[in-house]
Amino acid sequence: MSSLTEIARTLVSNKRGILAADESIGTMSMRLESVGVEPTEENRRSYRELLVTTPELSESISGAILSDETFRQKLSDGRTFPDALAALGVLAGIKVDTGAKPLAGAPDEKVTEGLDGLRDRLEEYVGLGASFTKWRAALSIADGLPTGRAVHANAHALARYAALSQEAGLVPIVEPEIVMDGDHSQERCRVVTREVLRSVFHELGLMEVQLDGIVLKPNMVVAGEDCAEQPEATEVARVTVDTMRETVPPAVPGIAFLSGGQDPEEATKNLAAMQDLDPLPWELTYSFGRALVGPALETWQGAYDRWEAAQKALSERAVANASAR
Repeated sequence: MSSLTEIARTLVSNKRGILAADESIGTMSMRLESVGVEPTEENRRSYRELLVTTPELSESISGAILSDETFRQKLSDGRTFPDALAALGVLAGIKVDTGAKPLAGAPDEKVTEGLDGLRDRLEEYVGLGASFTKWRAALSIADGLPTGRAVHANAHALARYAALSQEAGLVPIVEPEIVMDGDHSQERCRVVTREVLRSVFHELGLMEVQLDGIVLKPNMVVAGEDCAEQPEATEVARVTVDTMRETVPPAVPGIAFLSGGQDPEEATKNLAAMQDLDPLPWELTYSFGRALVGPALETWQGAYDRWEAAQKALSERAVANASAR
């Protein structure tokens, strides 16, 4: 078994999930402001220290995805974030894409960038203690969207990123997300998700990416947040798993679903419902951001005397999701 396979399996095994704490500086600053916290570099650092030092975090969390800013910062005791995570038994991951930019010739669509210079950046991240990486490609559903051009461009970028990560000895988390924005039906989400995943795995094959050394991070197959008909958890689970069966090769060790804007309890219920289905070739777990850390941020609100209560809120969500597996 290669080290890539071992790391990938570690990330999805033992009923644990992956903590997504990799928001960009702009996104994290907005979230701090939303709870009345000044969006300074120190407050971003302090909040993420709160997350990674949560007692017994490693019992529910296998890895934590960090942003470049956080990866280079230190905890109040002087340790780097990757070193602190390693001491807790949690793998350190790094978001390596540089965000979505307008796609040429495709109005209202974007392609994720960050391939230029990536090989050198990956070498640096290895030296800083990274075990895995993440790249997100986001596609929207609307009239005539996504176009084949946008699907192909993003799938191709994901595959090139994955190949470069594996070349550096890092496990790539491959994240093609169909965003929840809009009033589209669950069936429309299913069709688009299937098309995108097929394109992604076609491109991964062309790049000769080692499938047993990746983790797939897709959306659950849900209706748009503005759709009048919202499926129950059992229906989300059935349709999502059926779509994965149609598209994801059995060599992939695990699928870590993103929450994609679902509220924490809803995301957990959907994850739990998947576990009741017939045995599957991959582990089904979670890689949640807001659905995992949102309650902690709302509890903390920048106050030191709420630190423990905020960590308890995170622990409760992490344990709930681990129990759902």
